[in-house]
Amino acid sequence: MEKRYSQMNEQELQTEIAELNEKAKKAEAMGMINEFSVYERKKTMAQAYLLNPADFKPGTTYNVIGEGSTFLISYLNGTFAWGYRDSAEELEALPISLLAEK
Repeated sequence: MEKRYSQMNEQELQTEIAELNEKAKKAEAMGMINEFSVYERKKTMAQAYLLNPADFKPGTTYNVIGEGSTFLISYLNGTFAWGYRDSAEELEALPISLLAEK
């Protein structure tokens, strides 16, 4: 039975990220775009568990990595930041690994 990311230690998470990175590269090389996207999302989630949620502050705006948009955090729930993208009115959640300081 596989462990959840929340149950893994830092070394196990690093190993998982490396394996997912390799799988993503192979899927991309074979033209399997959907599979590539799944591995990339899993990698993003694993990376979120390597970060400290306390480093992300509600009421602060962050850049969304790889998108060029911004995200205003309303509150945190585990490794997810809930808030609003580019002043949108719809609340959404992003893994904290997708957020970078402005």
